[in-house]
Amino acid sequence: MKITYRHFQNEGIIALDTQMMRPLMVSSHLILQNGKAAFVDVGASPSIPNLLKGLSEHSLSKEDVKYIIVTHVHLDHAGGVGALIGQLPNAKLVVHPRGSRHMIDPTKLIAGATAVYGSEEMSKTYGQILPVPEDRVIVAADGFQLDFDGRILEFWDTPGHARHHICIIDHLTRSIFTGDSFGLSYREFDHNDQVFILPTTSPVQFDPDEMKETIRRIANFQPQAVYLTHFSRIDYKNSLAEDLLNMVDAHVEIGQRAATLEKSVKLQQIKNDLWELLWNEAHKSGCPLDERQAHQLLALDWELNAQGLISWLDRIA
Repeated sequence: MKITYRHFQNEGIIALDTQMMRPLMVSSHLILQNGKAAFVDVGASPSIPNLLKGLSEHSLSKEDVKYIIVTHVHLDHAGGVGALIGQLPNAKLVVHPRGSRHMIDPTKLIAGATAVYGSEEMSKTYGQILPVPEDRVIVAADGFQLDFDGRILEFWDTPGHARHHICIIDHLTRSIFTGDSFGLSYREFDHNDQVFILPTTSPVQFDPDEMKETIRRIANFQPQAVYLTHFSRIDYKNSLAEDLLNMVDAHVEIGQRAATLEKSVKLQQIKNDLWELLWNEAHKSGCPLDERQAHQLLALDWELNAQGLISWLDRIA
């Protein structure tokens, strides 16, 4: 089984499929520069053998990796960092200021994720979460620039999905690694040049106003492409930003309609309305899947988006 999803040779970027949870759900990207490599997002500990295999598929050694960059410290992006960096002797972690302490001491991170997913799912999906030595951590605040062997990577503070989220601007290719800030777009939904994109409103720091501001900031940059963790590269079009902004508003409206319902029925009502929204938008985009197939692929995101709306409603009440 090959781990390389695509090699964007003209851009010096390799998309790896971590195989986390399912194929084509969680990507990790390798930025290549003068024989050196930098990971952007790495999934969880069970994905590490796949990432190392991805290196070997491109004749890269563990010593060739200079950086592990995480867009934010949610476990599907950063859960494997501590275990991975132990195998990469020359690598340093680059992370948001609010995320660095959770990488150095992941105790609260583990507790928070366990509260959302439960102990059994934590163990099965995320595996061991190890600390990162403090002397191997680089803190990237808004505007920070990293000179990666002559390739300038600029970091933006991009809240909305999480307050510890950064996006990475690759000035060489005018592309942005957006983590979850510019939504999710799974390749199974693609139809010709049309893509289906949706925001992620998962617990516990979703903020619709901040999310829309982040989307507008990315749109104003007019990137050539955006590299999503879920899942990989899409050509940037203004219509994608417009779709995302509209979808954020639609999520908020669904949450607000359910705000006064009893707790026992609120989540289910939000889920019902969310699924109607998601399926209608997917269908409009030319999605080649039937509703059952789409539901199977979006089940986790649908559930987490609903839970995130509940969390947001509780916070603003």
